[in-house]
Order: sequence, then C-alpha cells, then structure tokens
Amino acid sequence: MPKRIKKEIAVIILAAGKSTRMKSELPKVLHPLCGRPMLGYVLDLVTSLKPAQVVAVLGYKQELVRKIIPKGIKIAIQKKLSGTADAVKVGLSVLRGFKGTVLVLYGDNPLLKKETLKKLLDYHLENNVDATLLTAQLKTPAGYGRIMRDKYFSICGIVEEKDADEVQKDIKEINTGIMAFKKEKLSANLGSIRPNNRKKEYYLTDIIEIFAKKNYLVDGLKIQDTGEALGINTRAELAKANCLMQKTINDKLMQEGVTIIDPPSTFIDFGTKIGKDTVIYPFTVIQRGVKIGKRCFVGPFAHLREGVGLGDGVVAGNFIEMVRSRIGSKTLIKHFSYLGDSSVGANVNIGAGTVTANFDGKNKNYTVIKDNVNIGSDTVIVAPVRIGKFAVTGAGSVVTRNIPDKAVVAGVPARILKQGGKHG
Repeated sequence: MPKRIKKEIAVIILAAGKSTRMKSELPKVLHPLCGRPMLGYVLDLVTSLKPAQVVAVLGYKQELVRKIIPKGIKIAIQKKLSGTADAVKVGLSVLRGFKGTVLVLYGDNPLLKKETLKKLLDYHLENNVDATLLTAQLKTPAGYGRIMRDKYFSICGIVEEKDADEVQKDIKEINTGIMAFKKEKLSANLGSIRPNNRKKEYYLTDIIEIFAKKNYLVDGLKIQDTGEALGINTRAELAKANCLMQKTINDKLMQEGVTIIDPPSTFIDFGTKIGKDTVIYPFTVIQRGVKIGKRCFVGPFAHLREGVGLGDGVVAGNFIEMVRSRIGSKTLIKHFSYLGDSSVGANVNIGAGTVTANFDGKNKNYTVIKDNVNIGSDTVIVAPVRIGKFAVTGAGSVVTRNIPDKAVVAGVPARILKQGGKHG
C-alpha cells in the first residue's frame, strides 16, 4: 500500500458473535486453528497493514476475547447482538473524528492474506469508490450471501442465503464479508438499515442496496484464492480451515529447509520453530511454542507438546511424548518414552520405555538429567530427581533419589552399584 494512504485507513474487526452453529460455549473467534485462536490470525493481518486506528467489536463473553487483544487496538462492546450493521455502528462510535476509509473485517476469517487486503484497499482508494466488496466465485456457494447485479452488471445488493429465493441461491458469486467504505458515507447511511430479514437482525450487507439506490459508486474485487474467503461458522468449516492453515504452515517450513516426509499426516501448530535439515516423519503432532534445532529427526508417531525444546542433532523417535522439557544436542530418545517437566543434557541416551513420573497427584515435579548419561530401557524416573553426568541406570530401574556423577545404578528402587568409574 502506498505510504501516502496509510493514515487514511481504519479497521473495524467484528468479533462479538456466539458459537451458535458450532454448538459451543466458547466464543467463536477463540476456537483454535492450528493451536491458536482464529482471531489471532486476523489481528496479525491487521497489524501488518499498519492502519491509523483499529477497533475490535466484542460482545459474547467479551472478557475472554479481551485477553488476546494486543495493546494499541481499541475495544468497543456490542451489548446486544443484533447484527453486523449494529456492530459496525458500535465500532464507528470509537472512530469519531476519523476521516478516510473504514475496512470491515471479521474475526472468523483467519485465512485472508495481506496481499489480498492491500489489493482491495488500493483498488478502493485509487478508484474513489464509496464501497468496495471482496467477492469470490464458488462452485458450491451454500451458506454465503449472494452478490446481486443489475442489467449493467453493477453490484446492486447482497442477499443472505437464509433470505434468498431459489433463483438467487443459484448465484455463484458470493460476499466474503470484507468491505471497504468511505467513512462518511457509511456513517450517514447505517441508520437506514432495517431488520427486514427472518432473524430480525440489522445486516451490514443491506447497506449495499441503500448505496446503489442513491447512485453511490459500489464495486467489487474478486478474490483469486477462494480458500481465503472461508468464513468459519461450523465445526466442519473449522476442520477445513485447519487443513488449509496446516498446509500453509508446513509449506513455509519446507521452504525454510525442513523436510516433512508426508505433510498431510504431519500436524504442526502455529508458532513452532524448526531448524534447517531437520526431518519430520509422518503422524507427528507438534504443538504451539515448540522449538526444534537443526539436523533433528522427529517421529514417526511423536507428540511434542507445549514447552518442548530440542537442541541440534536430537533424535526423538517413534511413539515419543514430551511436555515442558528441554533436550540437549545430540541426545537420542528413539522409542516409546515419556519425558515431562525435564531438563536433559547433551549426548544422553534415553533407552526404550523410559518414563519420567513427574506428577505426584498434586504437583508437577522436575527431573534433571545431565550430559552423557545412559538411561537403560524401561527406567522409571520418579521426580523430583537429579541424575549426574556420565551416570548409568540399569534396565528396569526405578530411580527415586539423586544419582551422583559417573554412578551406575539398578534395581527397584535403584541402588548405586558402582561409583566414580570412568565413562565416555
């Protein structure tokens, strides 16, 4: 977007709705998409545009949604959820004195791209349009409002599917909900909207017909990637959006030098950091905030949960689960192990079947395993415990107390068999 127009843009994000069709008590915009509330993607998108002002309109359980709204974004509360036009009116009340273009976005459109919105805004400003709609052509447009055009092919209105007749439902061009307006025209005409629809709500889309009847200039920009237009109203649409977002995340990681053997069976949350030349095997789940170094091998059937960090050259093999654990470089954890609340050093070998018993029924307890330790197969480590450098545990040991450096232990509970020997 040219620098000269940046200060003329304000954004209103509509994020007040319930999860009625999802049949959920959680606000719709907080439902997770690849490990992150869907509204988070919209907030990032808006921040990248660097508008003059941003207003988030909240409503249902607004105290929960507020928690993810960053500083610098104003909040307006829609006290009664009576439709999108009313929500925009609430948002405009915070933008008193602002003159320029108002971009209306929705908190449940997380797949939109910055480039698309820039094209919409540039088109709107360069052509001096009163209202510019982002539209899409869908083969199966069920669930979306249809774009109405007159005999001159000019946009003359939008009809929501629940209010459309059979002829109108056959229209393939749909409204994505994303619109740019001249602020003064928007403010002056919102009051003309009436709840003439079946739900008795005030639809923002009705303003397009009002504009057209006043001969205001209304135009549309058709989106190229129809996947961006996906709004999320149902669990099925959430699942579809999750697949699309997962592909975006996986593609970006592969472009950065990560090998993902089978992307469709690999589930990596937003915010995961993975180093170059790391290989991710199929049926691996990596949750948000995990950091993986270079030249690691992860999976297949691995589950890395929050708070996990792998150093360079780590092998986290099949049927591994980790949570809140840091693993040092060149450590091997190849089979059937659980590490929770742990700090593991470098060059450690974790034998098959090793478990850190980190929960005592009340507290999560911490395990420290220092460098160059060899943990025998089927060892159970009852936290809190510290295992010193170059220590060795025998197969089937149950470790219940600290082990000094270079000690060899075995048994249930594990006892020191040898101490101070040479290892490595």
